[in-house]
Amino acid sequence: MIMSQKDRAVWVDSMLEYRMEKLLPELMRRAEIDMWVIISREYNEDPVMKTMLPATWLSARRRTMMVFYDPGNGQKIEKVAIARYDVGRLLHGEWNIDVYPDQWEAFTNLIEKYQPNKIGINTSEYFGLADGLVASEKENLINALPQKYKSKIVSAEKLALSWLETRTDMELEFYKALCNLSRNIIKEGFDPNFIKTGMTTTDDIVWKLRQIVTDYGLDVWFHPTVSIQREDKNKFDHVQSFSGRPKDQVIQFGDLLHVDFGITYNRLNTDQQQHFYVLRPDENEIPKGLQKAFATANRLQDILTSQFSVTKSGNEILSNALKVAKQENITASIYTHPIGFHGHAAGPTIGLWDQQNGVKGAGDYIVYPNTAYSIELNATSEINEWGKIVRIMLEEDGYFDGSDFKYFAGRQEEIYKLRLK
Repeated sequence: MIMSQKDRAVWVDSMLEYRMEKLLPELMRRAEIDMWVIISREYNEDPVMKTMLPATWLSARRRTMMVFYDPGNGQKIEKVAIARYDVGRLLHGEWNIDVYPDQWEAFTNLIEKYQPNKIGINTSEYFGLADGLVASEKENLINALPQKYKSKIVSAEKLALSWLETRTDMELEFYKALCNLSRNIIKEGFDPNFIKTGMTTTDDIVWKLRQIVTDYGLDVWFHPTVSIQREDKNKFDHVQSFSGRPKDQVIQFGDLLHVDFGITYNRLNTDQQQHFYVLRPDENEIPKGLQKAFATANRLQDILTSQFSVTKSGNEILSNALKVAKQENITASIYTHPIGFHGHAAGPTIGLWDQQNGVKGAGDYIVYPNTAYSIELNATSEINEWGKIVRIMLEEDGYFDGSDFKYFAGRQEEIYKLRLK
């Protein structure tokens, strides 16, 4: 059952309250930053700020300044908005326009009051999600600071990433239902009563999926794709699998259908890729070659998730997993990413489809506990029945708890059968 809009707002605000009261102090101390400053103007929000706005705020207002200060010694984090009003229940508005007509003056006064050792701002070379302070606001901030504080400015990259990537127990529990819902929508989109061989196209299914999500009152965070591999002379084009897919391929008996799909609900995202096989009229089982190819892709998932370990970088995990895959004669490609407040979320990149030797910067970031990932990859296999190579492209969402990787709602372990008329 989908929550009402009001219940969603209650859930989101409860999530934010826990994150700011319990999680944020831990993350600030881990990053060794005692003041975190986030500044955005309306409709040009820092990606981090977007995740901190209360449910009833759909954007920043005018210029929104958020300041988080850790007094140390285990004291509570100070959460202040340099604004004329509070930001929800969590950030108290502290701009008295009668005393400080200029907002930047009010900001300077707060700096002098707290006297921070490090002022973290959201700038980053490799992570766009942690690079949300625009150039003009950064210039204004530096100009407003008293001289003795200018040298205290540091990048809050690690703090911003940890805020975005760390999932609380509340979020992890919700993710189980979310991934089940997303999978059920996929199956609804591939309803055998909807698909007619020789008539229905891949694009028809794409738009059916979009409509189902809309009817549920939810959103997709990317346009879904549905593609076909079949017994013909066409070779698999990996570049085309990411862009330039034909939109109007007509579905036939004997087709291996692939879907890439993700939804957004309560600010969290899913990302799943699954496979369906259209049984021929004289078939009751999926060709053995395809079954074996799918099992190989499942094995590649196991190889990858077994490499997760605290303090390993994304590049280390990628290299180790590809090494084991090669030893097992699996032709593998791995392009796994974190998931959470964003579809391609903050955290370590574990390969890109066109960068299998590691990813500079984003791949050097290490794994932390309580982070969620889309295990995205493919395994190439020769299908004897078809006399050609097929790629099984899988993607399932799960989380690393610090010792084990667990899928939120299991994973697809066999190709779904479609019996069509």
